[in-house]
Amino acid sequence: RALHAAWLGRAVGCLLGKPVEKLPLPAIRALARATGNWPLTTWFTARGLPPELARAHPWNRRSATTSLAENIDGMPEDDDLDYPVLNLLLLQRYGHGFRTADVARLWLDELPAGRTFTAERIAFRNLLSGIEPPYTARHHNPFREWIGAAIRADVHGWTHPGDPGAAAEAAHRDAVLTHTASGVHGAMFIAAVIAAAAGGSHDVHGALAAGLTVVPPRSRLAHAVRSGIGQARAESDFDTVVDRLHAAYGHLHWVHVLPNAALLAAALTHADGDFTGSICRAVSGGWDTDSNGATAGSIAGLLAARPDALPDRWTTPLKNRLTTSIADFNGIGFDSLARLTRLAAARP
Repeated sequence: RALHAAWLGRAVGCLLGKPVEKLPLPAIRALARATGNWPLTTWFTARGLPPELARAHPWNRRSATTSLAENIDGMPEDDDLDYPVLNLLLLQRYGHGFRTADVARLWLDELPAGRTFTAERIAFRNLLSGIEPPYTARHHNPFREWIGAAIRADVHGWTHPGDPGAAAEAAHRDAVLTHTASGVHGAMFIAAVIAAAAGGSHDVHGALAAGLTVVPPRSRLAHAVRSGIGQARAESDFDTVVDRLHAAYGHLHWVHVLPNAALLAAALTHADGDFTGSICRAVSGGWDTDSNGATAGSIAGLLAARPDALPDRWTTPLKNRLTTSIADFNGIGFDSLARLTRLAAARP
């Protein structure tokens, strides 16, 4: 049941962030305030939005038709869900002992090239050029410290409950196909946080602390996470926390792993494990809104422990249906994904 809640939570958080992906922070705040949804508590909507504001801050073009409150009809396709599905397939085919080369082989077999972006697209191109991992992550890849590996980490955490070290090691084998340095550390951190939460012996703060044990303590990733946690503990107003993080990390690209890891840690800490609070804070902080919402939802859903603990306004519109680019899984239900994840976790 906890895995079902985690899959649902990941989808809900991703969907919440989709319409405002790529929008600057002032635009996100203005759009939500204009519809009476700030601080953020529910889906974004275009209903009641002044036309001049809609023109000034247009929704994400690819997502508005499927992710605004009035348009949601099941969970639409998104790479933040494609990669967990792909990693479930990875474990089905190769087991927990998969190698980075197996990840590469699976991608070439099952992942549409047009649904890869940034570091993943570069690595995919490198594979087609005959370059082998880990050089796929390093060759002409300016995105290798962005968030891509981190959004692939959930399944590694879900399938190693109570063992953050093993989860981080699996995430490392996956991440080095496409990322280096902080990009890899971000995936290891998230996998470890999720594994700690899946073990059932940690609250969100203990899970975040467990995540920090698997990355170098003096690394930039660890510093970003500690910064996010510290700001959230020191300030009761989350908008102020976000403003401080943007002042510290705003010089980096909005898809870079460091600002997003800091924001994610801050959102989870500030919400104290509450599901709605976690996803809404993660999305309201800007940067990579759908990815941060997805990871926050996965962790908070796992801590909620059962799908009916998540508010109906979040889960009902998903209709237990996922659209995905991973062909054999298209249209699958989140209950089925949870069952398959449990089976994968039990594999040798």
